[in-house]
Amino acid sequence: MTENRRFFLDTNVLVYAFDRDEPEKRERALEILLKAGETEGAYVISTQVLQEFYTVVTRRLSKKLTEEDGERATRSFAHLPVVTADAHLVLDAISLSRRHQLSLWDALIVQAAVKTGCTTVLTEDLQDGLEIGTLRIANPFLKTNSRLPS
Repeated sequence: MTENRRFFLDTNVLVYAFDRDEPEKRERALEILLKAGETEGAYVISTQVLQEFYTVVTRRLSKKLTEEDGERATRSFAHLPVVTADAHLVLDAISLSRRHQLSLWDALIVQAAVKTGCTTVLTEDLQDGLEIGTLRIANPFLKTNSRLPS
């Protein structure tokens, strides 16, 4: 990974690490999270990601985590740099949402990534290759993606 690259991890990357129904995506998510654990400060999440992660793994997966295991997993991700959603972030995300025709939730992810100087958002929820300013969207679950951390 080049020195100046920072990656924002969307909720789906964290969730797939626990989704036993998606073995290929699970393997890729685990690779990314292993790299995040080895590369201090290069991978970022937000309070929104933590909240969504807990909800999905304890309520929506076919093989749900217990609330205790979900909390433990959420706490482990809280050791990454975490962007807090404050009023300025929300207002900036609303403007971004309107400008780029994004859902507010996606715009909050993008705005959190921009706020922390990330170069890439790793997500399957936005169009792979989309550029918003200097930020690029990359789907880490596409086999042919060249925008991913190596």
